[in-house]
Amino acid sequence: MKDDAPQRDSQRFGARSDAADDAGLTSGGHVPGTARPAYSLQRSGEGGLPVLIAVPHAGRAYPPGLIESMRHGEMAAQRLEDRFVDRIGRMAAAACGASLLVAHVPRAMIDLNRDTGDIDRGMFSGPPPSSGARLPDLPRQQSRAARGLGLFPRRLPGLGELWRQPLSAEEAERRIAAVHVPYHLALGRELARLKERHGYAILIDLHSMPSLPPAGRGASPTHVVGDRFGASCASSLAASSMELLSRALAVPAYNRPYAGGYVLDRHGRPRQDIHALQLEIDRARYLDQAGQPREQGTGEEGRIVSELAQLLAGLIAGGGWAYSDAAE
Repeated sequence: MKDDAPQRDSQRFGARSDAADDAGLTSGGHVPGTARPAYSLQRSGEGGLPVLIAVPHAGRAYPPGLIESMRHGEMAAQRLEDRFVDRIGRMAAAACGASLLVAHVPRAMIDLNRDTGDIDRGMFSGPPPSSGARLPDLPRQQSRAARGLGLFPRRLPGLGELWRQPLSAEEAERRIAAVHVPYHLALGRELARLKERHGYAILIDLHSMPSLPPAGRGASPTHVVGDRFGASCASSLAASSMELLSRALAVPAYNRPYAGGYVLDRHGRPRQDIHALQLEIDRARYLDQAGQPREQGTGEEGRIVSELAQLLAGLIAGGGWAYSDAAE
């Protein structure tokens, strides 16, 4: 499968520093076993929006042998991907002038929406990695590792175990240092840059999802807006997102079944003028039955995400927002 598309902490974990060009494009970290960077970041220029669109789960830079080490091969790897949702992010960012952060690492290797302590110890041939510890200032999340989808995915519904061999602590630590640490440092730095320039910053964490069942007697949700139940962004921003999606003839849901995860917990700081929400898009909206992107669907979803970014930036700039304490 081929991909088409603070300094102290970096030294501590051995992460490679950003490489930049004059056009605002940077990259950093690396995908173990390849020559690919862990992520690419296109920074917005003068006149751009105070918005960062991030895509953590669409990476397709598979190292040689990784697919062969999976019990179910490419099928399982693709099920873990937010398949081709990075194309929507690229279209949206180009259209509205937002910054864009795209991870190239496959989710099969490491999940960037999990904290480094969310580890299934049964995956390892020996002791788990010593660097697998939570950041102390974050809220404690429900562990996904118990369901097979922790920092290192282990199982999928209907498929069972994903890997032929256990993971070593050394390899796990290498992935954390090369991918997870530099990605989140880059994300945090870009939000800080946008806030310094504009006075506030907005993160849209972009994902895709399998088609959901109907909600009660209503239609199946096509998009899910997550804000950690009001903890990661101003409540009025989430409400306005729902309204925009409805106007776009989508069927939005709020925090169910996806409320966001580690990314929003770590980077959403609404009381400090950094707002973060997660957007899930039904893959049937932009992929064909073979899992390939449809031009019309991809373009339409890119337009929706672009309009969402502009709406949220405009609301904050105009003072049309309010923060309320998290409901839970």
